[in-house]
Amino acid sequence: MKCPYCRADNDKVIDSRSAGEGAVIRRRRECIDCNHRFTTYERLEEVPLFVIKKDQRREVYDRNKVLSGINRACEKRPVPLEAQEAIALELEKMLEEKYDREVPSTVIGEYVMERLAQIDQVAYVRFASVYRQFKDISHFMRELKTILAKT
Repeated sequence: MKCPYCRADNDKVIDSRSAGEGAVIRRRRECIDCNHRFTTYERLEEVPLFVIKKDQRREVYDRNKVLSGINRACEKRPVPLEAQEAIALELEKMLEEKYDREVPSTVIGEYVMERLAQIDQVAYVRFASVYRQFKDISHFMRELKTILAKT
């Protein structure tokens, strides 16, 4: 690490501690040449997860986009914001465990629909109507019949 004062590449670590809820390591350093002290932070370099869309385009995974879709589906429904955020958090954990660099958008959509179906059937149908791109009322009715058959 180069000293920000004298630009020498000769320092020692005086103290290391965890910061940012364990996501960052804070190191206190001292330059051996000029004796100035400075602080550095180390964090894990994250490799972005790409979503493969239906038309084969690739987009960087965006938590806010997923959460926005869930929020719209749950609008004016008795679904707490914490439950909506929990779906997004559980989705991200599942994606981290099962996918390295790319994930099909269908995996994300199906996961969100499955979780919404457990929480609120109206929110599920709203999300499904956008995700599955219902073309007419017959598609909508088929989905409703599927829900009714399960209950």
